[in-house]
Amino acid sequence: MRELELYRSHELAEKVRGLIRKYASALRSRGFKIIKLMNFCGTHEWTTVHYGLRSLMPREVELVAGPGCPVCITPSLCVEHAIRLSLEGVTVYTFGDAFRLPATREVRGARSLREAKALGGSVRVVYSFMDAIRDAAKRGCEAIFLAIGFETTAPGYAIPLARGLVPKNLKLLSALRLTPPAARHAILATVERGLEPVRGIIAPGHVSTVTGAEPWDRLSRELRLPAVISGFEPLDLMISVAILLRMIYLGRVGAEVEYRRLVTWEGNVLAKKFISEVFQVSDAAWRGLGVIPDSGLELAGPYVKYDAYREYGLEIPDGREDMPSGCRCADVIMGLAKPVECPLFMRACTPSRPYGPCMVSSEGTCAIWARFGGGGLADKVAREVGL
Repeated sequence: MRELELYRSHELAEKVRGLIRKYASALRSRGFKIIKLMNFCGTHEWTTVHYGLRSLMPREVELVAGPGCPVCITPSLCVEHAIRLSLEGVTVYTFGDAFRLPATREVRGARSLREAKALGGSVRVVYSFMDAIRDAAKRGCEAIFLAIGFETTAPGYAIPLARGLVPKNLKLLSALRLTPPAARHAILATVERGLEPVRGIIAPGHVSTVTGAEPWDRLSRELRLPAVISGFEPLDLMISVAILLRMIYLGRVGAEVEYRRLVTWEGNVLAKKFISEVFQVSDAAWRGLGVIPDSGLELAGPYVKYDAYREYGLEIPDGREDMPSGCRCADVIMGLAKPVECPLFMRACTPSRPYGPCMVSSEGTCAIWARFGGGGLADKVAREVGL
């Protein structure tokens, strides 16, 4: 508890803010007008918005949310497959946020698993894969699990499969994705579109507890951008920003670990062993982003018998026609637009009635901005009074 209190210290935060201002000023004198730092974690964006961290940044420092919400990037076709199977009598297990995730196309009158359940579909919301395993084993019916997540949740699927705990009647509809390839994709997209380039990477802490720092170090050196793996307290993120600005000032690349409380260089070796045993890396579709090379996990070897795509002859998502008409979620996910720049934001698309995928999950950028006012008035007022 004392350590947690330290990371919420106003006195320490002011000192770190002073460092941020110092390095931002030094970079400004070198001609940097905008210093864009991109995060790749929904919880980082939550902390940034909830605690108003953007209002504490100098004018030059722009904190941008990149692809960091696994529900938001789950292809519409995965949801459509799950809806159709549930209406055909196959029990579909899923998490609460995926239950509300809207598909782009309607399937037999339903655009989400929630609507499918209302139409008589067999849909069950669970808290974990193990809950689904126990229920499917007890009921003995045909069932699939809509497996959504990044590297953080992959061990939760891999370990039960590797240990033979999954009954034969339960299949996996995998929408598991890997974060570093998507980060690379988003960073390069800003350059390709002629926008202000990303200058630094705020790497995800939860993902890195599994992967370790090494993948982010490799990405950092490839793109010639500094990376800092950050924790989730407000001070964690402020310290990470200060470290990044210092690295930019010194011309350094590579990954630094701010979140040393949990992240090591090598990560969770045992978890990675189970993941590599059960899954293989593949090209995969991200909703609104298209297919990103080497960014997905699909069942491999003896575990393909649990693959719902094979079992039911399902089409593999390719990312086409993945967003509903008028929705700018793709640009929001990529950090190319703010939620308030979408004409549907808080009009046709709200947390209670999500139209696009970014408004569904608690980790979705649009949902976070809708709940905590991510944008704009607090930041605007703070800048006008010189904060």
